[in-house]
Amino acid sequence: MAIKNALLVDDSKVARFALSKLLENRDMEVNMAGSAEEALDFLDGANRPDVIFMDHLMPGMNGVEATKAIKGNPDTADIPIIMCTSKKSSTFMDEARNFGVYNILTKPPRHEGLESLLDQLNRDVDNDDLPEAPSADAMAESGDEEDDTLDLPDNASVALTPKAEQGLDGNTRDDQVVPLTTDLIEQIARSAVKTHINNRLHELLSSLFDEQFDHLKRALEDSERHQKDALEQRLESLRRDVEERTAGLKDEVAAEVNLSLSQELADVRKAMKESGGFSDDRMSELKDHITSVQTIDTEFWQTLQSEAIQQAHEISRETAEDIAQRTVDLYVRQQKVAASKAYTIGLGVSLSIFAVGIAWLSGIF
Repeated sequence: MAIKNALLVDDSKVARFALSKLLENRDMEVNMAGSAEEALDFLDGANRPDVIFMDHLMPGMNGVEATKAIKGNPDTADIPIIMCTSKKSSTFMDEARNFGVYNILTKPPRHEGLESLLDQLNRDVDNDDLPEAPSADAMAESGDEEDDTLDLPDNASVALTPKAEQGLDGNTRDDQVVPLTTDLIEQIARSAVKTHINNRLHELLSSLFDEQFDHLKRALEDSERHQKDALEQRLESLRRDVEERTAGLKDEVAAEVNLSLSQELADVRKAMKESGGFSDDRMSELKDHITSVQTIDTEFWQTLQSEAIQQAHEISRETAEDIAQRTVDLYVRQQKVAASKAYTIGLGVSLSIFAVGIAWLSGIF
């Protein structure tokens, strides 16, 4: 699975902007959070980033505490976290890995270092070689920062006076009470002042960077707008210049074409005037051609006439033969009919005579 989206957690707009540009150059989708609390709220949603870039020092919950909270949640424990810090010591890197950090990205981030780190992360993800999330005991044993915590028992309390605190049973309970000595007060004060100064200095630097970033962004936007306006004005000037020159060129081409056509027409007219029409030789040739055409037409017409007369004679002869044949056939049929009638009459007469003879012989008459 390739690393496609990232969550940037940093309270500095400048740091978020610089790192987001480097990640966007790798075609990665980038989401941002201005604090650790905002990052935890983002992770509570449905979106899960492929990698988290966590700032080390932030007001409120710092990067170490946020990393422990993320690794302590089973839903987000498998997300690799890259700690962004200015610390470069191997001791800090070992401690960071103990509470779940995948690797360290030194501030300010460099293109080559980020590329190498992400390539290694891609290989580890593809090979399923990511380190397992540390256990709760391991994270509890790891410290946040040097000189930021006091060497006190986990269940220790602080007594405001050297007098031991009595329990409910009236017995003295001093096994878990640390006397509030001058050295301890100085240590607590130094730690509180250091933490306050670090947080305040970080806030001031972040505010200063944000102001400079906003100022630079406005300056860049103004410069871009001025450049765009100047470019548009230059393009408009070039467009008008091209249109003017094109219009002049069209007029020049039209004038040149008109001049050329006028010259050619004048030359043709001059040649026709010089020739004076058809010459005698050409007239005689034209007459001979017309005569030959007429002769050919006359011969062709005569041929057509003779062929038409011959075809008419043949048609007349065939028609006469047909009429004669039909007349003969009609006459033969009429003769046959007449002969049949005479035969019938003769037969009737013969039978009558025969019947009369029989009757006479019989003595009827």
